[in-house]
Amino acid sequence: MDGEWLLTGAEWEAMALSLRVAAWCVAATLPLGVGLGWLLARRRFPGRTVVEALVQLPMVMPPVLVGYLLILLLGREGWLGAWLDAWFGVRVAFTMWAAVIASAVVSLPLVVRSVRLAVEAVDVKLEEASRVCGASPMDVLLSVTLPAAWPGVLMGMLLAFVRSLGEFGATIMFAGNIAGQTRTLPLALFRAMETPGGSSAVARLAIAAVALSVLAVVASECLNRRALASRGAG
Repeated sequence: MDGEWLLTGAEWEAMALSLRVAAWCVAATLPLGVGLGWLLARRRFPGRTVVEALVQLPMVMPPVLVGYLLILLLGREGWLGAWLDAWFGVRVAFTMWAAVIASAVVSLPLVVRSVRLAVEAVDVKLEEASRVCGASPMDVLLSVTLPAAWPGVLMGMLLAFVRSLGEFGATIMFAGNIAGQTRTLPLALFRAMETPGGSSAVARLAIAAVALSVLAVVASECLNRRALASRGAG
């Protein structure tokens, strides 16, 4: 009876894959999210409203539709996927990287929004003072803006990580549900729910998913408090 609550090898594999995909998702979305967040917070340019709409679009679109559009773009016969396959022999769809891309696309709006709000809260006078002292725009960004906006950047990273852990619709469309390759925790949970007599597996996977999310939130809160404390001390 006690053994029913222990994760099987395949379930551990799904959890490990979820963590790997989430980590790559954060790595992929952070540079772009910081760049777009800063751009939307500090610059006014023609077409800004269009950029804002495009950035936020994956957050309001059905995830399954996001996955379908990714297939059209990066599938083996997609607009970009066919070219990658023909010239480089690279196939993206139905691989772990497809799961990473799907998670990154749906997570990016959350990162951009968090970074944008954090940058908007930074006192512009601090940036102007740095420029007067001869700092380049990149120096201002790295030494003034981002350190001051660090709690918001951290929150964006957390949101991307947790969103990736729970991503389902876009992933199952673009990456499939392949054991050992693309079957993340939510997909393993879906598979268990479809399997007759899989109630114990559903319970185990549900507990594992909740535990991972709680740990991510607690870790983020600890880091966020440390960042705020160091900022106050400075």
